[in-house]
Amino acid sequence: MSADLPFLHMALAAVAGAVAGTLFFASLGPVARMLAAGRIEAVGLQLLRFVALGLVLWLMARAGGAVLLSGAAGVMAGRALVMRRAGR
Repeated sequence: MSADLPFLHMALAAVAGAVAGTLFFASLGPVARMLAAGRIEAVGLQLLRFVALGLVLWLMARAGGAVLLSGAAGVMAGRALVMRRAGR
């Protein structure tokens, strides 16, 4: 049973990465529009986006390299999902 634990962590990291990546890249458009409109609070939101994704990836890194790679792959899957929905 304990031999399966790293694979479980990798699977959970991939799912968490996909969720984090989807939220990170989906929020890019609204933040960019706010910045283009000159709304200064967009800078704070941009910082929040980076800090949140960085925290997720840092937690994965603490669990090991394989978990971090799985999570990063999930982030890229989330990006692909957002790009597909945007029609790009």
